[in-house]
Amino acid sequence: MGATNLLARPRSVKGKVILITGAARGFGAGLAKRFAARGAKVALVGLEPVEMKKVAAECGPDAAVFEADVTDWEAMETAVAGVVERFGAIDIVIANAGIAAAGFVRSIDPKAFERTIEVDLLGVWRTVRVSLPHVIAAKGYILVVSSLAAITHAPAMAAYAASKAGVEAFANSLRSEMKHLGVRVGVAHPSWISTDLVNGADEHPVFGPLRRSMPGPIGKAYPVPLALDALEKGVLRRDRTIHVPGWVGLLKLVRSSIPLIIEHGARLTGNVVAKADAAALADIAERGADVSSRPVGAGGAAAMAGKKS
Repeated sequence: MGATNLLARPRSVKGKVILITGAARGFGAGLAKRFAARGAKVALVGLEPVEMKKVAAECGPDAAVFEADVTDWEAMETAVAGVVERFGAIDIVIANAGIAAAGFVRSIDPKAFERTIEVDLLGVWRTVRVSLPHVIAAKGYILVVSSLAAITHAPAMAAYAASKAGVEAFANSLRSEMKHLGVRVGVAHPSWISTDLVNGADEHPVFGPLRRSMPGPIGKAYPVPLALDALEKGVLRRDRTIHVPGWVGLLKLVRSSIPLIIEHGARLTGNVVAKADAAALADIAERGADVSSRPVGAGGAAAMAGKKS
């Protein structure tokens, strides 16, 4: 469940070189361990070398750590060169690195908003661009991690939703460009998954309650293994889309109506958006915009600390 090309035969990744960004935790760390167990050589790329070294230790001798900010051209070029020097090729790229800063457009810290765009959209573009010659040579596979947020544009998530919608569009264009070169391109749309990112968002005094107020399955946080199962299968089949859970794919069929549904849904539930907007302003007055709207979780803190002035 949750992926297309259901009839495609899974391919072995034994001996294949898989570059994964955002590999210190969450999807990146989980996939690195799973593919290493299948005999792949895994290159862990990200901003938290201590955490990545822990992941690499669990992956075994065919795992290597490359510290790099996905928004830094030079750092990414150095990392990719290091991967090729160590392993000789890059067969699969999983552009997974991402952060989330919650906040309303009129009050969010501009630095947090723009850093989210930089990491989640431009970081994907730079990861793909610098690694693409090697993937083309291998006739390999690229998986770009988007989100349910690319389909459902919820309030207080403008930076994240815009980034993830852009990532989806980027992957769709890239897929057409790569077809004649023998490279497959996939895009993943996970819903809320209980990673450090989502758990960090849930700890926010304003946006945690707002997220949990979303109706039905859209407001539910799903276990990490559910997402890893779908992502792992999708990579093995080189799927063009991966939906976690499977119902996320159904939303694409009605996506044009979703913004109107969200807008009217807020009115029908006691105007929760207006209340959250007021609460956000109060939180900013108390803690400051930089604290209230900084990217959530350890990954978000690393991304902000890694930003060059």
